[in-house]
Amino acid sequence: MNVQRILSVGLDRDQDVVLVRQRARQISALLGFSQQDQVRVATAVSEVARGACQHGSGGRAQFQLRDMGGRQHLEVLVSAGMGPREATAAPETEPGAQSLHELAIITAHRLMDACEVDPGVQGATTVTVRKALPPQERIAPPRLAEIGARLADSPVSNAMHELQLQNQELLATLAELRERQEDLLSLTRELEDTNRGIVALYAEIEDKAERLRRADEMKSRFLSNTSHELRTPLSSIRALAQLLLDRMDGELTVEQERQVGFIAKAAGDLSELVNDLLDLAKIEAGRVQLAVEPVVVENLFRTLKGMMRPLVDEGRVELIFEPSGLEEPFHSDEGKIQQILRNFISNALKFTEQGSVLVFANLDLEADTISFGVADTGIGISPENLQLIFEEFSQIEHPLQRRSKGTGLGLPLCRKLAELLGGRVDVTSAVGVGSTFTLTLPRRPPQPPAENDGNEP
Repeated sequence: MNVQRILSVGLDRDQDVVLVRQRARQISALLGFSQQDQVRVATAVSEVARGACQHGSGGRAQFQLRDMGGRQHLEVLVSAGMGPREATAAPETEPGAQSLHELAIITAHRLMDACEVDPGVQGATTVTVRKALPPQERIAPPRLAEIGARLADSPVSNAMHELQLQNQELLATLAELRERQEDLLSLTRELEDTNRGIVALYAEIEDKAERLRRADEMKSRFLSNTSHELRTPLSSIRALAQLLLDRMDGELTVEQERQVGFIAKAAGDLSELVNDLLDLAKIEAGRVQLAVEPVVVENLFRTLKGMMRPLVDEGRVELIFEPSGLEEPFHSDEGKIQQILRNFISNALKFTEQGSVLVFANLDLEADTISFGVADTGIGISPENLQLIFEEFSQIEHPLQRRSKGTGLGLPLCRKLAELLGGRVDVTSAVGVGSTFTLTLPRRPPQPPAENDGNEP
């Protein structure tokens, strides 16, 4: 390992600690360290030097350049002196102080790449600290000689100037700490949003599982009744009509064959209708009750953001929630609103290949309504299809539609839920430009009709 000496500073008085800190900063700057690393080196070396100086006079701080593992390191050897302290110096033993100040050693471990302690003989301790030079830096002997000459010509500042520099370093460190705290707070808020979305998603999954279980029971009863009451007689009619057409009971006249054909066709049409009813049995039926509670728009947006994040292809589409600035809550069923907006956002993401999906909210004080909008830059919808999309089991022919199979029940369900909340769903769109779906709700839902108390007929 090649060692090149740079500078040596004696440690006899407390003022020498200030000199060591200044030299440490100057040397690290000349060696190409960053501003933050200069502060780290100066702080670590001065702390160790202070401990050595308090141990006794005759100590020394040796700055040198060492090659280790193919990379140059700034190495500082701080040795404790054994001579008597000056009368003006601080007492050797302070409350909680130990040999070479263990706190200084801990500080050096944290700020430098390496810190080694050699107890020596008779308490003549030597502490060695190292910091690797930046990867792009390589100090040749001529450059090192130039650094030595510049150090010799560099004046030594007084203690007041050093204190000012330390204050500046402290302010810079505090600014950096504040910036990192803000980043941490931002990350914490994002994690909270995600957690809210996950909790809401799990709650919805559990609710959906229970509702699907009940719907499955209803469907089973419906299928059983339909099979017995409709399908079995229809199957018999179709089978008998086919037997007649197959001449199993003898020949038929032309008129008889025509009438039996009518019977077979009518039975076939009725069978198709029954099959449509069986498909409708997939939709859960029953009375829907509203859970009205205060709803805060920003909380609603944070929940939706967390829930929809897994569906977003960030390399293709950006999902943006525009701050609403609406702090006052309104009263409605938050779960139903989430269901409608999730459907809007899901469709927007599905039919937007490139661009963005913007979610926003507006308050109309004059109409006492609040509106939620989802605007995309997707394929758009032609004017003749704007009403078709709200019909059950209706879907627009498009390559993206063929890739994304569905029942065609999402938007019709959104419209029914909006009507249940006392509001409405609107859409504006242009082919190739994009679509905007809007949910407009009253700030307070309509009052349910009063129950009959028995006095009215």
